Amino acid sequence: MPDQPVLIPPPLTTEYRIASLRRMRRLATGLLVLMASLFVATSFGVAYWPWLAYVRAFAEASVVGACADWFAVVALFRHPMGLPIPHTAILPRSKARIAETLSGFICNNFLEPTVLQDRLIAIDAAGWWSRWLEKPGNIELLSRQFAELMPQIADFLTHREVHDALRDAARHALGTVPASPLAGQTLSVVIRNGLLMVSADWLFAKIDLAVLRNSDKVREHISRHTTRWVPKWLDNKLADRLISGIHNTIEEMRQPGHPWRDRLEEMAAEFAERLEHDPNLFEAGERIKADVLANPLVAEQIDKIWHSIELGLKSGSSNDAKISAAARQALQTTAQLLINDDALRTQFNDWVRRAIAAVIEPNSDAIGDFISDVVSGWDDRTLVSKLELQVGKDLQYIRINGTVVGGLVGLLIYTADHLLIGFDLTTLFH
Repeated sequence: MPDQPVLIPPPLTTEYRIASLRRMRRLATGLLVLMASLFVATSFGVAYWPWLAYVRAFAEASVVGACADWFAVVALFRHPMGLPIPHTAILPRSKARIAETLSGFICNNFLEPTVLQDRLIAIDAAGWWSRWLEKPGNIELLSRQFAELMPQIADFLTHREVHDALRDAARHALGTVPASPLAGQTLSVVIRNGLLMVSADWLFAKIDLAVLRNSDKVREHISRHTTRWVPKWLDNKLADRLISGIHNTIEEMRQPGHPWRDRLEEMAAEFAERLEHDPNLFEAGERIKADVLANPLVAEQIDKIWHSIELGLKSGSSNDAKISAAARQALQTTAQLLINDDALRTQFNDWVRRAIAAVIEPNSDAIGDFISDVVSGWDDRTLVSKLELQVGKDLQYIRINGTVVGGLVGLLIYTADHLLIGFDLTTLFH
């Protein structure tokens, strides 16, 4: 059976950190006990084996180094053995300064605008997201989780308060969008994609069909409005010529390259430009938009649309297989688009960067104050616990190094002392 994919690498849990810290403490303390035991043992045996004096010197210095470093490490977090020795329990006594320093460090080194912008430029969110989606099992896992969350999302959205808030938010969002420029941009997109001429062809085809289907009414109408002395056959001939002329004209206008088509596109492009930049059209668009949004029928229609969406979500939330399949298809399409479309990938990254900057930059001071307030609000035990769990394990290496290095230095001093004692200094003056 293949391993289940994991969305996020499992973090180092508090229990794991506590176990690691205790393990390193036992190791450092055990080394101290070993050196103390070695010192005692060699103290009894040196009378029988003089060479043990070197081992005893190493053990003695190791005990001194271990105790000194134990004191230094413990003094950072608390009073050693509970004694209120000056300049101990350094971190709890410096809590306010730590809070301010941590806040300033983060704000100045991570949230400062120029630093933040440099960091954001290096972010390739699209690449990271597409690569993650390509890993086997991730799309299936994410789509399955989305399907499992769908019933809760549907229930949440159907609450009366949420319904009203979202409906009002939709009306407010529509009210903030400039109507005239939006209409101009939409018309420009329609023109660029050829939809304008497609719509025109459809419209004239409908006109042509309507004229042909109602040819008898056209003949009757022409006959009714001509003089009585005009023969009936002539009225019919005039009507047929008129119907034929309309049909031929429409057919010509639907042919590519017809001057009318170029002129229609030019007129539409000019009007789109005016919609985007003409102040008079802008004001007219805002008045029309305000009148439309103020109409109770519009609010009622928005409410009905949102209610339909809610019903669709609620009824569809019971079908996990369909939701999961739709989510999987959407994620696969997203991954392929981000991989193959350079413009979309650039736009996606730019959107992520602007979104992060828009959240962080205006609130950097607030973030710093929040960090400072949180740290200042911790009691001494909480502060010591959190800091010790982060760095305490590494600090135990200081105790271990102090034990080993202290022993080596003690052995070196002891050896040098014996060499100097055995050396006759008077020979230097003869």
